[in-house]
Order: sequence, then C-alpha cells, then structure tokens
Amino acid sequence: MLAITAVTVVRLHSLFAIIMLFGIFSLLSASIFVALDAVDVAFTEAAVGAGVSTILMLSTLAITRQRKQRSKHNPLLPLLVVTVTGAMLVWGTWDMPPFGSPDDPIHQHVAPRFIEESPKEVGLPNMVTSVLASYRGYDTMGEVTVVFTALVGVLALLGVGRKYVFSPPQDTGCKPPRPILQVAVKPLIPFVLLFALYVQFHGEYGPGGGFQAGVIFAAGVILYGLAFGMESARALAPPWLLRPLAALGVLIYGGVGVVALLKGGKFLDYNVLAHDPVHGQHMGIIIIEFGVGLTVAAVMMLLFFAFGGRGNADNAAQEDNQT
Repeated sequence: MLAITAVTVVRLHSLFAIIMLFGIFSLLSASIFVALDAVDVAFTEAAVGAGVSTILMLSTLAITRQRKQRSKHNPLLPLLVVTVTGAMLVWGTWDMPPFGSPDDPIHQHVAPRFIEESPKEVGLPNMVTSVLASYRGYDTMGEVTVVFTALVGVLALLGVGRKYVFSPPQDTGCKPPRPILQVAVKPLIPFVLLFALYVQFHGEYGPGGGFQAGVIFAAGVILYGLAFGMESARALAPPWLLRPLAALGVLIYGGVGVVALLKGGKFLDYNVLAHDPVHGQHMGIIIIEFGVGLTVAAVMMLLFFAFGGRGNADNAAQEDNQT
C-alpha cells in the first residue's frame, strides 16, 4: 500500500512538473512573438497558454482520482469516429501547399492585397484586426462558435444537469486563502480588468482584440478566485449570468451579419452599416469584437467554475454513498 502511494505521489509530481514546463514554454513563446512584432499573438499565448490553460490543467489534475471508474459505454464507436476523422484530416493536408514556401498562394496575392488595400477599405491602424474581423470575418465567427461549442462539450462531459457545475458547493474543499496572497493580488485585479477593457476597445488601433481581452478579463476573475476562494469568485461573476452571456456573444456576431443582409449587403458586410463604408467597417468591427470578448470571457470563467466545483461534488457524493 505504501509503495502504491509513493508511486502515485511521484507520478503526480511528474505531471505537475510537466504542466508547469508547458506554461513556461508558452511564456517563452509569447516573448518570441513579441520579438517578432506579433504582439496580438503574444497576448493570446501568454493569457491562454501560460495562464488559463495551466490553471485548467492543474484543476484537472486535482480532480483526477487514483483509480479509473468502469466505463458504462462501449468505447469502440468513439474510437472509430476519432480514427476516421483524424484520417480525413491527415488526408486533407496532402493537398496543402508546402509550409513556409514563398511560392504559396497566400504570399502571391492574398497578403499583398490585404496590405495594400486595408488602409483604404477598412482604415484601421492594426492590420491584424482588419484581417481577422473584416476580411476573414467568416473564419473568426467560426472560431467563436467553436469556443462556445467547446464549453457545451465540457459541461456535457462534467454533467450539465448537476448543481455543482453552476451553483457553489457548501464546502469548497480548498484550504483557507492566505492573507499574504490576498494582499498581493487584491491591488492587481482592478488593473488586470482595466487592461482587458483597454485591449477590448483599443484593439483596432493597437495590439489586442476580443479574444485577448476576453481571456485577460477571465484571468483577472480566476486570479480573484484563487486568492479569495471559489465562492467569492462566483459572487463576483455568477455562473447563472455567464451562461446566457456566452451565447449572447455569438448571437451579437451573427446579428451583425443579419443586419447587413437586411440593409441590402452581404453577410458580415460592414460597409452597409453606415453612410460611409469606412465608418461602417469601424462600427461592425467594434460590435463583433465585443461579442467575441463576451463569449471568450464567459466561456473561460465557466470552465474554471466547472472544474473547480467538480472535485467537491464528487467528494460529497462519495461521502453520501459511504453513509
């Protein structure tokens, strides 16, 4: 028994070290992106890779049991679906042009077209925002929908009908927060949230946008939860409010496209939203970026609350079964 416990502890420490190394790697990657003048990507990598992803991985490790439960479903069908999907994706890569080749189509006419025409057609100093929110608006809407779908999938796996996913447990199961950590974190959180708002509404003129702002805002709330406890974080950002906000962001994005259709333009054609096409581009990008930030922030916080409450509910269920 002692040998099994020792092996389990060693494995947990090894997994913890691997997760921390992944976080350090993401932080170094963000530094490289900054050196390459890709600050928008660096924001996302630092907030998601080094921040939220590390926390969620550690939360997953915390709620993982030593023994695997017996599965009630046959794994052959999911295995078949994953195998076929993976094979189709690999097969699709055979028709792609060589990675990084200067003869790729994107380097021949796509990128030069965006660089030359973006100042006149969109009029934003941040060309990354012009490409993601305007030229590639369909793709960005798909990415937001994928983020929302990921939330639905995680909540379905964790048990969407259980109260602990959306309501705080009676006992958080965490150690009392340390006063030193609270004193150090409390003055930082307002600046984190304020910086998130700056990134959100200044992303058209500098590095940033809805994705980066949403993750940074969620990171501030998660940091508050780690310092002051899960119940305090739930009171600050109630899950019952975050659920409709996560869907509202996607609806705002799609609603802009519907309004463009009603005004006689194409779907997500911002030119028809105002009397001047450039003003219409600015208006449409601001609105859809707000929807992106809303969905991303709500999804990240809901995932944190779901993982944070999972282990407590499982422990309570075990105690109920034993009694």
